[in-house]
Amino acid sequence: MNPKTIDEKSTIEEFKIKGDWEKQSSTLKRFYPTLTNEDLNYQEGTIATLIKKIAIRLGKNRNEVIGILKTNQETVS
Repeated sequence: MNPKTIDEKSTIEEFKIKGDWEKQSSTLKRFYPTLTNEDLNYQEGTIATLIKKIAIRLGKNRNEVIGILKTNQETVS
């Protein structure tokens, strides 16, 4: 198994959406207008899908997206 894959999965598993996701997603859309409601559709247990959709839309890697989400979460919450 590729060690990088393990690190990426554990990073995703460690990140949790906390607080008001609707407010956080609204803020993300203001900063990243290319994000759509579909990209930001989050339901518990689908964090990996959310990160993947955002990464594709923004042209970022998973760790960059997680960084964006963490920063946004801290700012909004």
